[in-house]
Amino acid sequence: MTIREIAIAKLQQLPESFLPEVSEFIDFVMHKHQNRIAEPKLPDDIAKAWAKWFEEVDRLEVTTNQPESEFKLQ
Repeated sequence: MTIREIAIAKLQQLPESFLPEVSEFIDFVMHKHQNRIAEPKLPDDIAKAWAKWFEEVDRLEVTTNQPESEFKLQ
């Protein structure tokens, strides 16, 4: 049984008169953790892949090509 199933089973055993208090507590917990709820983290393997890509890009050599003019000064 998952923690979610256990919590739901406990909720179902509560008297109806307790449910408003439980609902308010759930709202409090959601508000307290809203940043983590709204912005889920990337899985570790994806985060590591992006980090590796950025490291490789940072090591690339940048060269500039000086344009050669077709016109020569005399």
